[in-house]
Amino acid sequence: MSTFDSHSTLKAGKLPANILDALLSELKSNRLDPRLLVGPRTGEDAAHIAFGERTLLAKTDPITFTTDQIGWYAINVNANDIAVAGGQPKWFLATLLMPTGSTVQDVETIFQQLDQAAGKIGVTLAGGHTEITHAVSQPVVCGFMLGEAPASGTVSSSGAKPGDAVILTKGVAIEGTAILADQFSERLLASGITESQVQAASGLLHDPGISVLRDAQAAVAAGGVTAMHDPTEGGLATAIHELSFASNVDVEIEEEKVDILPLCSAICQSLGVDPWGLISSGALLATVTQDTGEATLESMRSAGVQTNIIGRVTGHIKDGCSSNNVIRAADGSTRALPEFERDELARILEMFL
Repeated sequence: MSTFDSHSTLKAGKLPANILDALLSELKSNRLDPRLLVGPRTGEDAAHIAFGERTLLAKTDPITFTTDQIGWYAINVNANDIAVAGGQPKWFLATLLMPTGSTVQDVETIFQQLDQAAGKIGVTLAGGHTEITHAVSQPVVCGFMLGEAPASGTVSSSGAKPGDAVILTKGVAIEGTAILADQFSERLLASGITESQVQAASGLLHDPGISVLRDAQAAVAAGGVTAMHDPTEGGLATAIHELSFASNVDVEIEEEKVDILPLCSAICQSLGVDPWGLISSGALLATVTQDTGEATLESMRSAGVQTNIIGRVTGHIKDGCSSNNVIRAADGSTRALPEFERDELARILEMFL
């Protein structure tokens, strides 16, 4: 199985894609039930399970990068992966791990965050587990979201086709910018970032927010979506590579069309962070058929979602070859889309904290 050194030390962040892909290829139990329509695969956001005329969608994701408003992150990050599968998030279960020394108020605060975030998007808190443990040094919420969609209405990351337009909503990087503002406020203030900028960056968590539920529903309503993906760890660049891998296609991105939020640019420059590799919940990455691109933009904008066509799918990856995803600059020159071994947030947290 191994095409890598099994004894090599792993760094904080996502398991490297080549290792994950090799491990997933060895699984046998994922083939036991034919109702599993979309199972574990690099680049896919949620499991799809056939339930008659409905498809059950399931996703689990932990929140480990931040403790401030961790409950809000847990609900929305997991709900996003149901949304990009074409579904409506419905039920949420949470495993809450608290470090020793936590207070009742600490736990109560997270419960309130989960309740408020779930209520805002119509999700029912259905259960979970809470534990005080020496195994963690800060709160961790492992979320498990269930949702549903019409059997004919699901979307995966693997449906992109040559000629499709590539769409991005809101911009880069809402979540990462908010976390950096919270985690490095003193360092940012010392570097010249103003207090009002730090506060505004932190506020991105709620406005425009890290949910892509409305984005995804508006895209699906337009009728031309071929694939959707949620840019989380590894940022926009990693999300494009993951969608490319899942769909077996190459992608070309027009650099000037990618909206990097001004606050993100300023904070990233101050900390030495590349926004292309910064965790980007709040943005939706989608591909749509070429003839429905403008209709999809109109549908999203009518729903109050800022969006833009940022590139196109150029062709299928040739057998035995790796992807050839590129960024095209304003002068027409191209360069390889960067690859990030891990999220820029994980790198900077390890460096400074």
